[in-house]
Parts: sequence; structure tokens; C-alpha cells
Amino acid sequence: MEQMKALNALEPFLALTKSASSPRAAADLITRATSAPNTFIFAELLQAPQIQALAESEDHSSHLTLLKIFSYGTYTEYRSTPSLPSLNEAQTLKLRQLSLLTLAKNQADLTYKSLLGHLGLETTRELEDLVISAIYAGLLNATLDPYHELVAISSVAPLRDLQPNSIPQMLVTLNEWSSRCVSTLADLERQIASIKAEAKRRHK
Repeated sequence: MEQMKALNALEPFLALTKSASSPRAAADLITRATSAPNTFIFAELLQAPQIQALAESEDHSSHLTLLKIFSYGTYTEYRSTPSLPSLNEAQTLKLRQLSLLTLAKNQADLTYKSLLGHLGLETTRELEDLVISAIYAGLLNATLDPYHELVAISSVAPLRDLQPNSIPQMLVTLNEWSSRCVSTLADLERQIASIKAEAKRRHK
């Protein structure tokens, strides 16, 4: 549902790529797309020829790098990459929300301290406001635990693009998960067999 909403929000910007005949126009389009409400996935825009052509532009190639970060990067990457365009308020909020999604996919319980560092926030109030904004935007389901300073993640919307060359690592992860499932199932079957054998012995 949220993915379809995000795709629909991106459609007008995909249409505008056809008229983005100059590097400046393509760069401006990136700024508008990453600032707009409900645009959270950018793979199709990133693949547009007019956008990819920015790689050859001395003045605007940094906008292409910025779009890649919005597509599958994080706020930490933005801060550590030199010479990128400044973010406006809407872009800053969105990149922090997207970064929160990435962090939430890898860990069920996120500490306030860790999130403050990753998201470049100063206070717990700012962090809690960000998490609440992400919840209201339909990006994730989570519970704030101010007492333990934790954000408990229950679900995350599939709204991050895949990083290039990430599929092999995903396959490794899935294979490891599959192996763990097989091992766990085998352990359960052995336990069940042992319980049945013990029950049978007692009824003799």
C-alpha cells in the first residue's frame, strides 16, 4: 500500500525527466523530487537517462550522488560525503526518515543514543518527533520507550531501493536464514521423537 503510494508520488517527476534537457534542469528535478511529500523510492528516477547524464556534468554530478543517497543511502553517508548540495528542511526530514527505515530493518530495538548519532539529532525530543513523523507517514510501526530510551520496531514498510550489487549478499543472508530454519526444525523433530519415545516407555 505505502509502496504504491510512493510510486504514484514519483510519477509526475518521472514524466518531467523527458523535458529536463539540461544538467541544471535535471538537478532541479532531483531537488524537487526529494523534497516532495510521499516520495520515498527513487530507483526509477535514478535510472532515467537525463538523470544518469549528470555523471558527466562537472557542476551537477553531486546531485546524482545525492539522489543515490536518497535512494539507498543514509544521513550518515550524506554527512561524510564532501561537496554535496545542502539539504532543505523537507529533504533533511525525509533523509532522516529513510535512514531510520534502514536502521530499523537490521535491528528490532534501537537505542536513543545510537539513533541520535546516526541521524545527526541533538535531543531526545527531536528523535521522538522524527520517529512519530515516520509512523504517521506509514513508514514503520514502532513504540517509543522513553524510560529505557529505546525504539521498539514492529514492522517496516518496503520503501528503500536496493543498492547495486546488494542481491548476492541478500542471497547469502537468505541462505544462512534457511540453514538456521532447517537446523531448528531438525532439533524440534529430535525433541518430539525423544518425548514420544519416553511416553511410550512409560506406558509399557
